[in-house]
Amino acid sequence: MLNIKKIIKKLIPKVFINWYHFILAYAGAWFYGFPSKKMIVIGVLGTRGKTTTANLIWSCFTAAGYKTGLTGTANIRIGDEERMNPYHMTMPGRFILQKLLREMYNSGCRCVVVETPSEGVEQWRHKGIAYDAAVMTTLYPEYLAVHNWSFERCKDMDEKIFEILYSQSRKKIGGKKIPKVIVVNNEIEEKERFLKHNADIKVTYAIHGNADIVPNDINVSSSQVSFSISGITYTLGILGDFNVGNALAAIATVSAYGISNEATQKGLQNIHLVPGRMEKISEGQEFSVFVDYAHDAVSIKAALGSIKNLKKDREGRVIVLLGGQGGGRDKKKRPIMGRIAAEEADFVIITNEDPYEDNPIQIMEEVARGSEDAGKVREKDLFVVNDRRDGIRKALSLAHSHDIVLIAGKGAEQSMEVKGGQISWDDRMVVKEELRKIRKK
Repeated sequence: MLNIKKIIKKLIPKVFINWYHFILAYAGAWFYGFPSKKMIVIGVLGTRGKTTTANLIWSCFTAAGYKTGLTGTANIRIGDEERMNPYHMTMPGRFILQKLLREMYNSGCRCVVVETPSEGVEQWRHKGIAYDAAVMTTLYPEYLAVHNWSFERCKDMDEKIFEILYSQSRKKIGGKKIPKVIVVNNEIEEKERFLKHNADIKVTYAIHGNADIVPNDINVSSSQVSFSISGITYTLGILGDFNVGNALAAIATVSAYGISNEATQKGLQNIHLVPGRMEKISEGQEFSVFVDYAHDAVSIKAALGSIKNLKKDREGRVIVLLGGQGGGRDKKKRPIMGRIAAEEADFVIITNEDPYEDNPIQIMEEVARGSEDAGKVREKDLFVVNDRRDGIRKALSLAHSHDIVLIAGKGAEQSMEVKGGQISWDDRMVVKEELRKIRKK
């Protein structure tokens, strides 16, 4: 069935496929009564950090007393109810996204945070969504088949949300006019590209350099991350030094909507877990295990950097499991990921991830080549294991007391894309199952 779909897609001109997505998006919005027109809608864009930033924004609005919804890569929130995203895509199509927005509105949500990836914009899934804010997190080179392998095209798609923002009608919710807001990471090279577009309020943030919001006294330890802005201290409930930038994006966004410093402080501290983002898995073992969505060179390096910060207070080795994606994802990143993993970890396990219709052995070997170039030796400190469960089992079996294991690539995804279709999968559940088996021995 998948092969037939691929053949049909190749035969049909792209313009007709685009129209198909466009019509579906608007039809879904019409069918569900354009629910986004009745809520404050915040779009979170960029190549990294969207999921965590979106969850932090959700938490700050919630702490301020607003019932808030969220749609994203890892999870879907309707007020305090949370469910995992089962669709294996950040912006699900075929009416699903609009159905979720309608469900949020009907449940009393008046704010919603929508992770908006460039792929979703390319396929018109943003159409029928009335955005009030566009938040640009980070922009690292990303080459996807959906963008014809062009990073420039990826940036074009992100910019579309900023282009349409000011032209969309102003909403009046709870008797208040809702401003159009642009939030941009001032450390990205393309910042002016997004800031040039019209908005009622524009806010920039940066960890280093000039911006409207800049942190001081950044403190990253094995137990917490904190910083201050204008004398006000913010403490994060989640670990990872890279989350400082995500928190700044959230602060910049909610401040534009008048959320108090007290509510923002509470919101940032209340989030103790973003599913599949440096999520700690514990079944009573003597070593630490984290599951993270890191699936490219930049995020692998960031995740392993955070692992090193956790190691500062103790002895122990680092064991990392990773793979590579097929299905039109960037092939060039594979050996780079393997090299970074080899440089930053003591042991590297390479396994299957989401091969789609591609050859999984070829994908793994391309990642392994990078690790070997960095000095890792097969069957000594580098292991290539085809089956992902077996790979996870191998990673855990290598761990001793005080070691740290990072299971990277899938995070909280609920399925794996393989030849012939989708199989049910959750790294977090598999890790728990394998840890329990170890304990029984």
